[in-house]
Formats: sequence, structure tokens, C-alpha cells
Amino acid sequence: MVPILDYLLEHQISPQWRGMLTALASEFEAQIGRDELRQLMHRVGSRFAAAHPLPACESTAELARTLNLYWHDMDWGYVELADEAESLRIVHYCAPLQAFGGTALAWTPAFLEGVYQTWLSALGAQGLSVAQTSGYSEDTAIEFRLGRHPV
Repeated sequence: MVPILDYLLEHQISPQWRGMLTALASEFEAQIGRDELRQLMHRVGSRFAAAHPLPACESTAELARTLNLYWHDMDWGYVELADEAESLRIVHYCAPLQAFGGTALAWTPAFLEGVYQTWLSALGAQGLSVAQTSGYSEDTAIEFRLGRHPV
């Protein structure tokens, strides 16, 4: 099944951007450390979220629907949310982060982390933080958690 997902994700990225984004990521990696790249992508995600604010949501189910409308319109995959005892579990699937190349998957998910942090803070989650809790997996999933994380 993984080759099928790779094929579909490869075709999700416009050919006009593929080579440029990979070259951009390679130059970033040559000039900037991985931690700094994560911080940069987090800030880019925050800026993106601030430019695309979410409406108020009354429940986790409504939040998931709202998020999925945004991601669907941008062809950025989809998200599943789950309320857990100490956190909100956020699993994002099919984000086109592979457009930056395989090695960039170590830092590009911080874009989503910044997006979710900004959106959820604006919806009232002050004092809580979003943290990436998994890498980009073979099924395209990246997991995040909103909760109280040690600094």
C-alpha cells in the first residue's frame, strides 16, 4: 500500500514546484541547523494560521469538521481529533510535506505544529501547547498533542 500512497502524494504536488521546493529545502539544510529549521517552520505555520483564522467551535467534532474543510480546500490532507484524559490528540494525514524531500520530513511537520498551536490558542487553549509526538509515518500520519508539556 505504501507505493500507492507515494504515487498519490507525488501527484498531489504540482510539478512546477517539486524541484524548486526540494532545492530550497536542501539549501536550508546546508545553511541552518535542524532545530532552527523546526523553529522557522513553526513560525511560518503560526503566520499561516493567523492569516486564516478559524471560527469559534463548540465541540471537538465541530473543530474537526472545520479543520477538515480548511485542509480539504487547500488539498493538504485531513485531520482526526480525539479527546484524551490529559490532551487532545491530533493526527494529520496526507500533508504534502514530501514536496521538500525526504530529509526535510525531520523539520517540515513543525509547520503544522505552528498552525495548530496558533489556531487552538486563538480558540481558547491558552497555557497549553501543541507538541509533535510522532514522525511522518508510512501511512502519512503525523501525530501532535495539545496539552501541558514540560518546557
